[in-house]
Amino acid sequence: PWPTFALALHVCAAPSWESLAPGRPLRRWHLVELQRSAARPLTAAPLRIDERVLHHLIGLDRISLCVDARLDGLVTPVTDAPAMLAPSHVALAQQLAATVQAAADDARPPLVHLAGADGQAGRALAATVCRDVGMGLFTLAASALPADPAAWTLLARLWEREAVFGRAALLVECGEETASLRVLDDVAGLVFVTAPQSGVDCRRPCLHFDVSRPTRREQRLLWDHALGESAGRWNGAVDALVNQFDLDAGTIDAIGRQTADADAAWDACRVRTRPHLDELAQRIEPAAGWDDLVLPAGQLQVLRELALHVRRRAVVYDTWGFAAKSSRGLGISALFAGVSGTGKTMAAEVLARELRLDLYRIDLSGVVSKYIGETEKNLRRVFDAAEHGGALLLFDEADALFGKRTEVRDSHDRYANIEVSYLLQRMEAYRGLAILTTNQRSALDTAFLRRIRFVVEFPFPDATQRAEIWRRIFPDVTPTVDLDVHKLSRLTVTGGHIRNIALYAAFLAADRDEPVQMAHLLAAAQREYAKLEKPLGDAEVRTWVA
Repeated sequence: PWPTFALALHVCAAPSWESLAPGRPLRRWHLVELQRSAARPLTAAPLRIDERVLHHLIGLDRISLCVDARLDGLVTPVTDAPAMLAPSHVALAQQLAATVQAAADDARPPLVHLAGADGQAGRALAATVCRDVGMGLFTLAASALPADPAAWTLLARLWEREAVFGRAALLVECGEETASLRVLDDVAGLVFVTAPQSGVDCRRPCLHFDVSRPTRREQRLLWDHALGESAGRWNGAVDALVNQFDLDAGTIDAIGRQTADADAAWDACRVRTRPHLDELAQRIEPAAGWDDLVLPAGQLQVLRELALHVRRRAVVYDTWGFAAKSSRGLGISALFAGVSGTGKTMAAEVLARELRLDLYRIDLSGVVSKYIGETEKNLRRVFDAAEHGGALLLFDEADALFGKRTEVRDSHDRYANIEVSYLLQRMEAYRGLAILTTNQRSALDTAFLRRIRFVVEFPFPDATQRAEIWRRIFPDVTPTVDLDVHKLSRLTVTGGHIRNIALYAAFLAADRDEPVQMAHLLAAAQREYAKLEKPLGDAEVRTWVA
């Protein structure tokens, strides 16, 4: 009832046992399957055609893009190439296309390594080359390469079959932690690899090409091409996008085609470049505005100047030539110093909201590691991930790092100082805004402060400032009655504690279905002081409640 090995030998004009040997093409690439069984002799073993081969023979893969089901989730088709490449990438694509065509008849052409920190640019380049030479392209994450030799052999043979069926190339995408690619040594067909480092671990002949991100000038050309006639109506907004976001050609093309105005494009760029920082950082949705900040006039002025530097850096650095004169110290960095609760994080929120940037809080106490080299590795992950969007980075609890900066007495002291130097080096080169917070400015040496562009002192609020904080602390829709901000300002606490007291009082009032009153605030203040293990003096709350 089924075709067998013996039947195949009988009906073939020139039968050969060797044709069905495991290493020969029919079985090496799983074109036919030989179902062996101990109950049957080899000649009676059923032969079946692989389902994927059947689909190819009857033309199903010409109707819809498909691959062997065993490759689902491992290889993914790249369905389109960017409409336009950066000029520097166009020349590279032409060179690559010529190289691919010259090796078209090679069963195992050299592996093509596209080196660069940005895998998206490498993918766009590979997709363009494949489109120009009439090939398809599929991607495979290096992290998904099977460790089991048998599983890898099956994957390789199935892919080689797909490459012939669809005349396709494979793009292996490597992350920062690149696995050994020696498994690719014996894979037939054209293979691209994108990896950040300059070399890859394989024995196969390899062609190396450096793929840099498009320059700002090239990104401007890409935006103009993507926007078409609308570019002229955006009134300089394209320059702002180019100055803030570092994007590849495919991303620019997609955003340019999908957004209707400059504001929507800015938000799309911000989301597309949003870093994946996992456990190292927390994204904060900025809600505070300038009206929420209560600081001395001098500090407010410095914060506004800080925002001004971020907005105008492209004019000063590029148009006015400061970047060409010196590449050092172009990053915009700030130190916010003050005790807890004085408004350091709120000020960062205000700046992020003003500049329409994402805000990420990085707790340095969680980044600093006792293992040598791990702290720099964590910091590198943070800066590399945030670089393309220029997000505002708030390094909180910087004392965890600064406290280790000492005179060098042993190797641990030396590495502690290296960690501080590395952080400052990355801050000076970062294209966004990096802010450090500390509770102990006195612990920092002058050499460190010299490398920070802005230093803002957040003082403990005096009675006048505390009264102003109380005046602004409740939202407009919160019902209140007979609140006396001058009496409330007698509490010698920071703005952070004032917020805690106000919030606790609001819950008490809401539970009693009453507007917030001084009695609720008195109870809340008592609870906050108890939490702080601090006595609440009678002079501070006298006459609050009749």
